[in-house]
Amino acid sequence: MFKLLRRMNKKEYGMIGLSTIFIVIQVWLELSIPGYMSTITEKIETKGTTIGQIIQPGIMMILLSVLSVLAAVITGYIVAKIAGGFTARVRKDVFNQVMDYSTQDIKKFSVSSLLTRSTNDITQIQQFVAMGLQVIIKAPITAIWAITKIAGKGWQWTTATAVAVVILCIMLTFILTKVQPKFKMVQKLTDRLNLVTQENLSGIRVVHAYNAEEYQNNKFNKANNDLTDTNLYANRILALMNPGMSFISSSLTLAVYAIGAIIINQANGAQRLSLFSNMIVFSSYAIQVILGFLLLSIIFVILPRVLVSAGRINEVLDIKPSILFNDKSNEKIKEKGTIKFDNVSFKYPDAEDTAIKNLTFQADQGQTIAIIGSTGSGKSSTLNLIPRLYDVTKGHVLVDGIDVKNYSESDLNDRIGYIPQKAVLFSGDIKSNINFGESSNKSNNLSDQEAYMALELAQSRDFVEEKEAKLNSNVAQHGDNFSGGQKQRLAIARAIARKPEILLFDDSFSALDYATDKKLRDDLKQNAADTTKIIVAQRISTIIDSDEIIVLDKGQVVGQGTHEELLKNNKVYQEIAYSQLSKEELA
Repeated sequence: MFKLLRRMNKKEYGMIGLSTIFIVIQVWLELSIPGYMSTITEKIETKGTTIGQIIQPGIMMILLSVLSVLAAVITGYIVAKIAGGFTARVRKDVFNQVMDYSTQDIKKFSVSSLLTRSTNDITQIQQFVAMGLQVIIKAPITAIWAITKIAGKGWQWTTATAVAVVILCIMLTFILTKVQPKFKMVQKLTDRLNLVTQENLSGIRVVHAYNAEEYQNNKFNKANNDLTDTNLYANRILALMNPGMSFISSSLTLAVYAIGAIIINQANGAQRLSLFSNMIVFSSYAIQVILGFLLLSIIFVILPRVLVSAGRINEVLDIKPSILFNDKSNEKIKEKGTIKFDNVSFKYPDAEDTAIKNLTFQADQGQTIAIIGSTGSGKSSTLNLIPRLYDVTKGHVLVDGIDVKNYSESDLNDRIGYIPQKAVLFSGDIKSNINFGESSNKSNNLSDQEAYMALELAQSRDFVEEKEAKLNSNVAQHGDNFSGGQKQRLAIARAIARKPEILLFDDSFSALDYATDKKLRDDLKQNAADTTKIIVAQRISTIIDSDEIIVLDKGQVVGQGTHEELLKNNKVYQEIAYSQLSKEELA
């Protein structure tokens, strides 16, 4: 928790200091009130006292109470501002940290867990800072100051107060020990519930298609019941706190008056008035001591959950991105649109087998290089090494003659147009998706004409123009209001619109029909002749015209050449080809 709070800036520390001043003023005002109660008591017991003499300290008590409330309001405003500003910055830091993660880093957390950490966990921190700053500062000041006020007014009363405080500490320790582990479970179970809900909503069509509603309901109910039961257990223990505090407070008051009655009964007439006045004042200050611990009990209610949340946030912030880019590219670029794999091997973290072994090939500007192979052969893994989504285990990947490790992130990404295996669209409109991202090589605002050119090349202009709002047509979250083929074509148009040197297609034609697939590749060949294209595909028809085809099997190159060469000489390629097309079609 302290590690997270160290992220506060100087202004926030200054505001904490200012709030401390107002809290001290508030405590001083509250602890001044019992003194006037003592004065009123003495006046009442003194003969010849007038109403005016009683009203005057009464007015002072009211005035001190009003000023105390005003100081509390100012303190509340200051700490609310601290809490809001601090957690907004932490939320931003978490978001920026996740944005810097590589694909490998993201897999250390589930998406549902990252969502919970960015929302629910940070809200817990905000509540703690807003309430905790006041309580943590006020409680010890109130308790210690009140103790100094009652010191010397009677060892019997002091002993009773000390016993009450010890019992209170034992109760709070017991509750905290029992509740802390349960709140750790609550956060994990919240992640699980979010995961089940997210999966169900994103796969609702599959759920309906397989009549799996009851299965999903049972799955959700289990996650929901586990979370509910754990929450109930923790909150039942916490529920002991309020009655426990009330019992201790009431018992202390009763003890003070009982002890006072015995002492006053044993004293002579002259001492009784002074002892009675001391008992009234002591009772008020003793309650202030208990109140100080009562305030701390509020912290104990939220502290277990907050400590868990702070730890989870720190886990996100403490992970150093496994792939670090240079601030600037270190070498002067002499080539354009070239890719070279130099004896590259790659192994996923914690994996037993190597995904890619000793891969070597080169693509010159304007060439089309295809990568094909069975599922799990390392095709997508090969492609992911070019934009440096992962780092090679051995060897070098060069873009434009420079190792990708020597590029800055923006320089490398400006050269590449990447279309992932699963088309990703963002909520907004069509034009905002085509115009997505920022390139240092050109303005980020595409004209309508440029957008339509990219759409036409990606074979998606026809269905865009059919829509009433055209480029301004709505795109739902994940592009769910488009078909799979339309989403793929829009994702391709987005990459083309950047006018990169290199286009990477990670099985990006799989949802297209054969005619659209061929038309798109023909148009790319004609209108993007200077653009180097790397195509990962499952269909032979998609790669048949490539300048070079690399055949992978279990991460190793088992064939390399043109379609005609591989069809004659490569057994693996022949098996793939003949399983999809007839000899006449292949010819």
